[in-house]
Amino acid sequence: MILSRRALLAAVPATIAMPHIARAATMTDGAGRSVMVPAKTERVFPAGPPAAIKHYTLQPSSLLGWPRANRGSELVFLDPEVGTRPELGRLTGRGNTTNLEVLLQLKPDLVLDVGSVARTFVETADRVQAQTGIPYALLDGRFDKIAESFRLHGLLTGEQARAEELARYCEDVVRTCRSRVATVPQDRRPRVYYARGPRGLDTGLGGSINVETIEFMGAVNVAGQTRGGLATVSIEQVLTWDPEVIITIDQDFATNVRSDPSWASVRAVRERRVHLSPKMPFGWVDFPPSVNRIPGLWWLGKLLYPNLFPEDLNAMTREFYTRFYHRTPTDAQIAFVLEGRG
Repeated sequence: MILSRRALLAAVPATIAMPHIARAATMTDGAGRSVMVPAKTERVFPAGPPAAIKHYTLQPSSLLGWPRANRGSELVFLDPEVGTRPELGRLTGRGNTTNLEVLLQLKPDLVLDVGSVARTFVETADRVQAQTGIPYALLDGRFDKIAESFRLHGLLTGEQARAEELARYCEDVVRTCRSRVATVPQDRRPRVYYARGPRGLDTGLGGSINVETIEFMGAVNVAGQTRGGLATVSIEQVLTWDPEVIITIDQDFATNVRSDPSWASVRAVRERRVHLSPKMPFGWVDFPPSVNRIPGLWWLGKLLYPNLFPEDLNAMTREFYTRFYHRTPTDAQIAFVLEGRG
């Protein structure tokens, strides 16, 4: 039976025997919680997609499975043995589908969550840990916390050297992009609309995790005057904003918008500046909000400020995929990614 989060937290009675897990030390996780560090992490359960991706990049051998089974087009870019591991469902977030009895049967050494450190998620982590006896670490999933969370992740898993390598790579990319964007005057920064859904009328408001990297790259989010998450807007509102650039993750919208008369007068459409973001094996701009967004900074930089970002995007893609996804893509595979296909 699939349980809601509230039902999940009440599903396992206190009489269930707690598994004995060897402890090596304690540490403070990204939410400020004290977490027992397992003596080994041979079996790690990811609470949601960001955690699965991040743990795969750091210690793929111990990843028990994925919140959603990877599709064939995604598997091409992943280690074949790890990428094909089973669908486990998720403990947190929208559509949580794993109950605690299933979790106990899997006998993980660690439950890892990466994302919001708001009270709801802290309470979930505390309760699951208390009811199962399994260490549950919550790492901050905000974009500006990627390097810090890698270092905590390394302490949890004993992979400090590897975690430091990945953290420094991310820091270098973020530092480089930030310094270049800082040279662009405010009045020269492009006005961008982020389009989601087949009609393109779902977008991220100011501060939304969905537009975190777009805003980081200095673009003016036309929907950013209102703070919040995802919102549905009208075509009339988009016409009023008249963005210079449209970025989308929806292939149908990208294909059809140029022939849709309701969008014809939007500047980005007139000037053919509608861009389909890469998403294989994971999104470069939006979902899931994990380390997979790092190469998206180079992609956004070349779109928004081509004179400031002369790097070969093919080479940058190959380097990131080799280092983080444990798989070196071919030229044809990189071309597939950069076209936004999948």
